[in-house]
Amino acid sequence: MRGFVLGGVRSGVGKTVAALAIVRALEDAGYDVQPAKAGPDFIDPSHHEAVANRPSRTLDVWLQGTDGLRRNYYRGEGDVCVVEGVMGLYDGDGSSTAMVAEALEVPVVLVVDAAAGMESVAATALGFREYADAIGRDVEVAGIVAQRAHGGRHEAGIREALPDGLTYFGRIPPSGDLEIPDRHLGLEMGDEAALPSEALREAAETLEAERLAEVATEPPRPDAAADSVAGSTDARIAVASDAAFCFRYPATIERLRERADVVSFSPIADDPVPDCDGVYLPGGYPELHADDLEATGTLAELGDRAGEGLAVFGECGGLMAMSRSLTTTDGDRYEMADILPADVTMHDRYQALNHVELEATDATLTAGRGERLRGHEFHYSSADVDDDARFAFETVRGDGIDGTHDGLLEHESLGTYAHVHAESGAFDRFLESVSR
Repeated sequence: MRGFVLGGVRSGVGKTVAALAIVRALEDAGYDVQPAKAGPDFIDPSHHEAVANRPSRTLDVWLQGTDGLRRNYYRGEGDVCVVEGVMGLYDGDGSSTAMVAEALEVPVVLVVDAAAGMESVAATALGFREYADAIGRDVEVAGIVAQRAHGGRHEAGIREALPDGLTYFGRIPPSGDLEIPDRHLGLEMGDEAALPSEALREAAETLEAERLAEVATEPPRPDAAADSVAGSTDARIAVASDAAFCFRYPATIERLRERADVVSFSPIADDPVPDCDGVYLPGGYPELHADDLEATGTLAELGDRAGEGLAVFGECGGLMAMSRSLTTTDGDRYEMADILPADVTMHDRYQALNHVELEATDATLTAGRGERLRGHEFHYSSADVDDDARFAFETVRGDGIDGTHDGLLEHESLGTYAHVHAESGAFDRFLESVSR
């Protein structure tokens, strides 16, 4: 499967809209498109899936390593893979868009804000191309998509100003219909705020689909010896899946299904906790559904089951739901599952945003003693934990729960602020822990 990376000159330049328009343009031209996202994001991929009708692949050097990144790339399907970048092309020391492009050995199509420029758009693109050589990155900036560019003289001026070696791949016209609402943590999810199909198709028509397909190249294959999954287990895993628990990497669910029996349930719909050996509570937006979570009986039942020894693994929003209480920014307090000895409070500003590395201080659900896990944290809440609380991890990098620790423990359960990917081995360890 050939592919290219869609990089931006900065955050907020319109990469997601450009990615969606490119997916639509390529599909309209007869290509089978696989979307992907550079970085640990859960939200942009939900928009990809809404347009492409298939899960978007997560590609992150820090979370997966080069071989793991390539494995996840090739688990996709299609003729052309469109990889939406994160932040600006070179931004981020854990896994920048440039690092992902370099690991895949595919070219970059640069999204440049052209709302108030023509020759300056070309100068910006040239600078991004030359900067790769200046810092020793093996990154090929092949050309641009002009975001918020008008047609006619504006478009012609941008095209004519581009120097040799930089291709014009089209434009995204300025349109109020091509704006995705946002909130804390980023854009609204794809099933909440899908772009109007007519506006997206109009944007697709201003892109040069054949040129985009032609620039795509095929990445190297991963190491075949490392591309194997351990055998199946006898575990049955219940995964929370609804609007409150919606931050799940496709590869994580795939890994669980490859090695165990997986069943879904919805805490906000008052589903009973399924008969299972372990529960996975992904991240999401429990703070937006706290009243439903308190009113239904699912979390209370989950707390009782955890007290009886059922292993519950929660990440970020999952940790919040496992706590005693959740207090929103309005000051409203809601009872949660009461598994972990903590009370969680939401804030107006984010409390942590980083690639993280954790070292297990003892054997736990997701790691053996002394093992390290790499993950990502991004949350607007803080957890006030009891003085005698037990932690599973020391933070080698990142903030964790209290600045030096992550992984709150109680009974057989574990709650972390860090999100981890299947390539970390954490979910294999989880399955092996609960299937004994």
